[in-house]
Amino acid sequence: MVANLKSGTLAAVHLPIVLLLALPASGKSEIRRYLESLSSGVALDDFGLAPTVQIDDYPYVHLMRRISQEARRLDLDSVFFDGDDVPFADPKDWGTLTLLIDEDYRALYSVREVRDPAAWLLHRLDNGRAAVGAPRLFDRRVPELEAAIRSDAEELVDGLPAARPDPGTVVIEFARGGPEGADMPLPVPYGYRYSLSLLSPDILTRATILYVWVTPEESRRKNRERARPGEDGSILHHGVPEVVMRGDYGVDDMAWLLETSSAPGTVEIEAHGTTYHIPTVRFDNRDDRTSFLREDQADWSPGDVERLHGQLAEAFGLLRDRMNSTT
Repeated sequence: MVANLKSGTLAAVHLPIVLLLALPASGKSEIRRYLESLSSGVALDDFGLAPTVQIDDYPYVHLMRRISQEARRLDLDSVFFDGDDVPFADPKDWGTLTLLIDEDYRALYSVREVRDPAAWLLHRLDNGRAAVGAPRLFDRRVPELEAAIRSDAEELVDGLPAARPDPGTVVIEFARGGPEGADMPLPVPYGYRYSLSLLSPDILTRATILYVWVTPEESRRKNRERARPGEDGSILHHGVPEVVMRGDYGVDDMAWLLETSSAPGTVEIEAHGTTYHIPTVRFDNRDDRTSFLREDQADWSPGDVERLHGQLAEAFGLLRDRMNSTT
């Protein structure tokens, strides 16, 4: 049985929440795709996973870039990004993204009614910005902007997971980092230490972390390799601008968090007036084991699948052991 990390009450036999973290193009989305391909019996027996619900923040980044493009086209004040190939104009929006993830997790347990996706998403973005100390951008409604992003907003809302009585295993994917050459600890609002601290206690008490480990240099190489023009909306084939890769993902703080935690095998996070120890395993993908998963499933090599399956089963087994040892 897997026990709740804080309350000590028994939960289900599966991992309730897996935070799937890594630098861009490290293999997170490919692993999610592989997990979705498994039968429920294999996923539970080999990985300790119930049928998965998957949440990530990339669709919000894509929408924020689209809003910025349309705002520039309409000669409005700049929002989120000052150009197509630059980092956030205000890095506090890393926190905004984290709060949107947290909202999507909480929405698994309650039905959300969305009548106007464009207005609804702009309002959510503003609320998130205000919560992390960034100025609101959309207190005055701009019908032209809402009309311009409506189809993108509708697509994002259609892709959000629906509420369900038992979400199974919730897999939450995101990437955080800091400028190339930065010293540890990374300053707020960069890095995992900051973003993890914004997650709700319900997530932090039930979460485990599977960190997909590649070097920043390999992350940049794989990012260039996966980018396919015309498919920038695809999570498997989108490319992050090089200046962003170096300015926002030149390093990350996962190794530092593991090294400085007072509980081995965990990431230690101060949040909500308490200390959380999140069981964590690094899946070593420096020798690329996952890029083949971007191709059609019919083209996956059985040998590659067998090797990856065994290595993931080992990582998830260790993750379950670490979760049990912290209860």
